[in-house]
Amino acid sequence: MGIERHHTPRLLLRGGLVIDTAPHPIAHPHTDVLVEEGRIAAVGPDLPVDDTDTGLEVIDARTMVVLPGFVDTHRHLWQGVLRSAAVDESLDRYLHRILGDLGARYTPAEVYTGNLLGALECLDSGVTTVQDFSHVQHTPEHTAAAVEALTEAGIRAVFGYGYPVFDEAARQADWVRKARTDHFPSREALVTMALAPVGPSFTPPEAVREDWLLARELALPLAVHVQAGPVAQRPIAALQEQGLLTAGTLYVHGNSLPDSELRLIAESGGAVAITPAIEASMRFGAPMAGRLRRAGITTGLGADAVTSAPGDMFSQMRAALMSSHFDGDAASGTSTIKAADVLRMATAEGAAALGLGDEVGSLEIGKRADLILLRADALNLAPVTHDPIGAVVTAAHPGNVDTVLVDGRPVKRNGRLLYADLGGVLAEAHRAAERLGASGSRASSQSSSQSSAWSSS
Repeated sequence: MGIERHHTPRLLLRGGLVIDTAPHPIAHPHTDVLVEEGRIAAVGPDLPVDDTDTGLEVIDARTMVVLPGFVDTHRHLWQGVLRSAAVDESLDRYLHRILGDLGARYTPAEVYTGNLLGALECLDSGVTTVQDFSHVQHTPEHTAAAVEALTEAGIRAVFGYGYPVFDEAARQADWVRKARTDHFPSREALVTMALAPVGPSFTPPEAVREDWLLARELALPLAVHVQAGPVAQRPIAALQEQGLLTAGTLYVHGNSLPDSELRLIAESGGAVAITPAIEASMRFGAPMAGRLRRAGITTGLGADAVTSAPGDMFSQMRAALMSSHFDGDAASGTSTIKAADVLRMATAEGAAALGLGDEVGSLEIGKRADLILLRADALNLAPVTHDPIGAVVTAAHPGNVDTVLVDGRPVKRNGRLLYADLGGVLAEAHRAAERLGASGSRASSQSSSQSSAWSSS
């Protein structure tokens, strides 16, 4: 099962339109990328390599756009089997139905299926790194299933251990310690760990202090949803007052926070993950990209919840860019955010927000070879030469993703995901959706027949 493990020690991407994202996005036509032992070894035109070397695989990238893999800084992968189950619902309804009702009935097997489906969706659409904010840890078995699925998929991931919002009995520090010991023995692995507590906006100060001290004890980074209230109207200031304002913390959303809170995030060395599609559909507040840029805060993008929004990074980049047009200089008619800024958020800045900026997110020599190749000759991209960066942000879609590498290893080639049992995963996803009763009676009937079809495929 799993991704077909084709690991080539040396791989040459020949003659592509290469977009690097550091220190700022720039396009280089007719450029090669050499990968050796999972790392970027060289980038440049006509690299001097021996094409007759039997240890070298050459990919013709002359009709491709080559760029770093996308980094999704905030997604609840376990919800993969609940796709589009809450498209027209409010935040309150989402919380009680998806987290409180359906999430409470998740078995470890359904966590595994949701995570695997979600991770494969990421890879298929060019997301090579994902922060899995997994607030469904009802038992240690749920945790084991989630981590196993991430490993099985072959994606680079930061597993955010989160307590279920409506299950106080699952708030067990010893379970977190067990997860740290059992599943994350090496920081060099593709899948690493963070702590994703409920946080100061929603829990009392004493619980917040326990969680932040636990993260310090286990040397785990923190990821946390923040807004103004209902418990702390100024959650970042509340952390500062308790001596808990920690560098490297990833704050999620924050649309309702005043500028004074953003200044504290910037001064403390924190980062923010925004999910513009979800934030708009659930009315979290005004768009954040421009405010964060002006505050000097490292910003990443995320899909958040496929229950209610698209799961690909192209959609998130467009949502961030288009919504930022309402946050510009009205007098000059200019926007604070440009297409290049959004591409950086989806790559280099996202990697930095997750503490992985030294490893992925750009084409710097020595970084891990997490790369994607887009078909530049597709009707929706050609001719890509006018503004390749603008084209990737505004015109590309998951169907353009031809090849995906994670750690130098192909996980998608020639438009085909290299996972050995996609039919089995899809069948399990349909069965999980049917058992959970996430859809109406008519949709449930369709799900049942589709599940049978996938089982026989």
